[in-house]
Amino acid sequence: MIMELNTLKPALGSTKNRKRIGRGPGSGHGKTATKGHKGQKARSGGSIKAGFEGGQMPLQRRLPKRGFTPLQRVEYSLVNLNQLDVFEAGATVDAAALASRGLIKSAADCVKILGNGDISKALKVTATRFSQSAKDKIAAAGGSVEETA
Repeated sequence: MIMELNTLKPALGSTKNRKRIGRGPGSGHGKTATKGHKGQKARSGGSIKAGFEGGQMPLQRRLPKRGFTPLQRVEYSLVNLNQLDVFEAGATVDAAALASRGLIKSAADCVKILGNGDISKALKVTATRFSQSAKDKIAAAGGSVEETA
């Protein structure tokens, strides 16, 4: 028997007929068309929107508004000094190098180096910001610090 396009059928039991509601009493889904009796949910367009509380003042309007988000806010990716130990001595550490090692999400991030932990290698560190303790510890280890704008 040769399989041809005009003889293809879905596997037995893999398809179901759709429920035809509101098509008379013989269908078993006539009269109210599976919507029950009267009420808001039985009407056309009778869906209740999320957060609707039956005309009562909804929660999102009862609660006060607080604070604001400044448009010029800069989010910094934070890196501690003890995380810089993965780099070899004399290496240049910048946003791209930090991103490639997985210490920050993206090389486009603004980076701030914090002074938690110690550093034992001389590194040339380039970042957007440094804490004062981080600057001191890098300089004490024989490294250099360069802030970018």
